[in-house]
Amino acid sequence: MLYRLPDDGDTKQRAVCTACNLVHYENPLNVVGTVPHLGNRIMLCKRNIEPRKGKWTLPAGFMELGESTAEGAARETTEESGAHFKMGSLFTVMSVPRVGQVHLYYLAELQNEQFDPGFETQEVRLFSENEVPWDDLAFRTIQETLKSYFADKKSGKFEVHAFNID
Repeated sequence: MLYRLPDDGDTKQRAVCTACNLVHYENPLNVVGTVPHLGNRIMLCKRNIEPRKGKWTLPAGFMELGESTAEGAARETTEESGAHFKMGSLFTVMSVPRVGQVHLYYLAELQNEQFDPGFETQEVRLFSENEVPWDDLAFRTIQETLKSYFADKKSGKFEVHAFNID
């Protein structure tokens, strides 16, 4: 592979195979997850894997080929928490150009307080807004999603929030 302008008129340097001239596109990875909620509380998972092992997060992970963003978010939620939930609407879309990722979170209404966390999770708990361990959240995308959730909860109207994380 050699980085150069492709022969098709593209104006961006791309990875191009020196043998067959095929362009290898490098695109961001999609991280998909949910904001599981029950009443006035949200569910967080304590990470049992790096990065940020021991920190709290919303259930999320990399989207797999062959699944929609909502299917991936539901799969990750089940794998990490073992929660029973009803998928809701898309809630946040965050571009994280520094690490080449796009994060998408869906609302998810928990059906009960029964959890069965998988190996990636040390603990699953429900938190009210004032109980959230804000200083122990794993990623800024989690913090921004939770801030948006609690603000929308107070206003009584949930919207889709889209922003960049620098």
